[in-house]
Amino acid sequence: MKLNRLELSIAFLLLALAGSAAAQDNATTKPVAQPPAGPATAVKSATDDPNYVIGPQDVLDISVWHEPDLTRVVPVRPDGKISLPLLNDVQAGGLTPTKLGQEITTELKKFVTDPQVTVIVSAINSQRVYILGEVVRAGAYPLLPGMTVLQGLSSSGGFTNFAKTKSIYILRITGDKSEKFPFNYKDVIAGRHAEENIVLKAGDTIVVP
Repeated sequence: MKLNRLELSIAFLLLALAGSAAAQDNATTKPVAQPPAGPATAVKSATDDPNYVIGPQDVLDISVWHEPDLTRVVPVRPDGKISLPLLNDVQAGGLTPTKLGQEITTELKKFVTDPQVTVIVSAINSQRVYILGEVVRAGAYPLLPGMTVLQGLSSSGGFTNFAKTKSIYILRITGDKSEKFPFNYKDVIAGRHAEENIVLKAGDTIVVP
């Protein structure tokens, strides 16, 4: 028996609907296998310097192995202390992460058997440098380990049209002593006078006249 065009269209539509229903049944009865979960993302340290000295406003990741209730991410208070379960206030300012980990381990031994403590500085906020003058974004910036003058300037968003890039200088005050280091931007980026691209210290001020 021959079918006219309308009957053929209806037949194809019914076949398509039947195929869609079958696909839905398969999806219901055969759940898709999920990929295995990967390992937890490790906390990235803001500094790998073992001699880094913790200061106020730094953020610390305190991890106690197999003790999730004791693991915390804590800010260092202005008084240099942090608050931890069982131990209450702990002095962190003025210590390296390794030394602080040892101090916490010693105190936790009063409550936990063989505690294993890891301290990571997850954010450095206590050490800053200052960029002033003819830059797009003047202000205070976190001092990263090994940061040079050129790297510091890159944080400020570039120079204004009035910047005297040959006359930049770094002002460093140590106690009662004030030092001034010249920095010729055009020379340094051209590969000349690389010694002017000094490593910055906490409290340094980069002045762009």
